[in-house]
Amino acid sequence: MRFLEDLVVGERRRSPSRWVSEAEIITFARQFDPQDFHTDPEQAAASSFGGLVASGVHTAALWRRMDHEANGDIAFVCGLGWDETRWRRPLRPGDLIHAESELLSKRPSGSRTDRGVCCFAFSVRLEDETVLLSFVGINLVYTRAGARQVGAADQPLSGSR
Repeated sequence: MRFLEDLVVGERRRSPSRWVSEAEIITFARQFDPQDFHTDPEQAAASSFGGLVASGVHTAALWRRMDHEANGDIAFVCGLGWDETRWRRPLRPGDLIHAESELLSKRPSGSRTDRGVCCFAFSVRLEDETVLLSFVGINLVYTRAGARQVGAADQPLSGSR
């Protein structure tokens, strides 16, 4: 595990890449964002997108999974919010994507000595580095001593954000 004191401002990480299929776009959209340009390839072709596109929420959910692969060793307490969120280009079937992060800042918490606040620039990108989704994530991260207090010093805090 990496704790607040282990993180270096400016550090960058990248997840493994993954393909996105038409079937997974449609399956996600049918459950969570059932608009025609997410669920029906024929109607999507006549839309302003000119073809099927993933829901922005789907892109964010894919970011979450990929970011865990890149940053799952950080002792996150939880996320506090996203600033400057932008969907810059739609995710399409057959796109090969990855997640990237850069630690912008870190500071001790003003109210709790067991944690600190970290701001990350997060993005989902195509292999040619075209940005699909970008935002600044504000997260609480345990200090080494704080993680020991909650018994989390030697185990990943999966799903904590």
